[in-house]
Amino acid sequence: MNTATNRQSRGRSHIQGRRTWNSAKPNRTSFHGNRSSRHPHNSKGKKSGGRGARAMATFDPSRFINTNPVETVLEVYAPKHDFSTLGLDERLVHTIATLNMVAPTPIQDQVIPEILAGHDVIGLAQTGTGKTAAFLIPLIEKTLKEQKRQTLILAPTRELALQIEQELRAIATGLRLYSVTCVGGMNIHPQIRALRRFNHFVIGTPGRVLDLIKRRHFTPHTVTTVVLDEADRMLDMGFIRDMKAILETTPTDRETFLFSATMSKDTDQLVREFLRNPVTVSVKKKDVTNNIEQNVVPYEAHTKFETLTALLKEQEFSRVLIFGSMKHSVEKLAKQLSTHGITADSIHGNKSHGQRQRALQNFKTGRVRILVATDVAARGIHVNNVSHVINYDLPNTFEDYVHRIGRTGRAEKHGKALTFIAKR
Repeated sequence: MNTATNRQSRGRSHIQGRRTWNSAKPNRTSFHGNRSSRHPHNSKGKKSGGRGARAMATFDPSRFINTNPVETVLEVYAPKHDFSTLGLDERLVHTIATLNMVAPTPIQDQVIPEILAGHDVIGLAQTGTGKTAAFLIPLIEKTLKEQKRQTLILAPTRELALQIEQELRAIATGLRLYSVTCVGGMNIHPQIRALRRFNHFVIGTPGRVLDLIKRRHFTPHTVTTVVLDEADRMLDMGFIRDMKAILETTPTDRETFLFSATMSKDTDQLVREFLRNPVTVSVKKKDVTNNIEQNVVPYEAHTKFETLTALLKEQEFSRVLIFGSMKHSVEKLAKQLSTHGITADSIHGNKSHGQRQRALQNFKTGRVRILVATDVAARGIHVNNVSHVINYDLPNTFEDYVHRIGRTGRAEKHGKALTFIAKR
């Protein structure tokens, strides 16, 4: 969904007698229609950036060549509810309407009533289904009725955590709810200061949240609700111990919501250990590859870069996302492209949050035509009108391959995905 652009002002902002802060101050947000405060990032810089895992030799993208994709027509979903008939606060219904959310998406239509009813929920849904609003809307509603509620939302990356925070700001505008976002990559001390006061929503990545718990700056015994967003990705990134450690410090009678695109053994283990009689809601989007033309690009080892630049000189490559396997190689490739007159930027775990946001903004606005990224750094980031995805280095798994190429062909548009394969 479209969220309002967050504006920042210098200095302190006093709103209705309460104090909020901008990016230079403690990372606390008040939803009064003002946009104050930006947010730091995940612990020790270790699990929020691109890890650059080497590709597995067993993955063979040539099996997925599809030069003539046939789009599947899906049955139009008819929601059983309307936002105005779900029993939501009138102010919340009004804000939802101003955000052009006309009718609930399938995941929202099915999940919101379950959360309002007090059930634990497993939501099986891909990114782009409206799942963030599916848990934020009912949790905002419940918090308005019970001001001492505290929700902890865990996400795999700093970018996704910030997107959740931005969506929370938009939906909760003017409702006097407070939040803090705790992620790595920036100074931890503003987050510590923000945690000294009560926050209705604490959003963060597992590493930083656990660090704050260990330092005793965040006491999760007050948490009433835990949301595990993109749980499969958190598990893929090695967060299972951190996730379990955090959940074990929260009250056993909490509400728990788990959202995931897939159900792995580890995900199922989390469900069995930490959810109570959960209701499962599964929303299957069309196969992400249906409207994406897929092909391979054979190359000789000594001409790989030249093969790439020859492609990028073609006019149809208007906005291109290139995936590499290692942080240093991603950075090197972006610089090489720039020296050859092809506007490019990079996004990976060795860059600061500010650098990553600037690179993403340059790509979105067209200042650069090419964005080179690692898998992990690109997770949770969505850019419209990507004409091509290029797998310059092979992905680790089929799931990573699908996740990569799904960045093109979005919003019913056709896209193209190319994978470089060395000639034998």
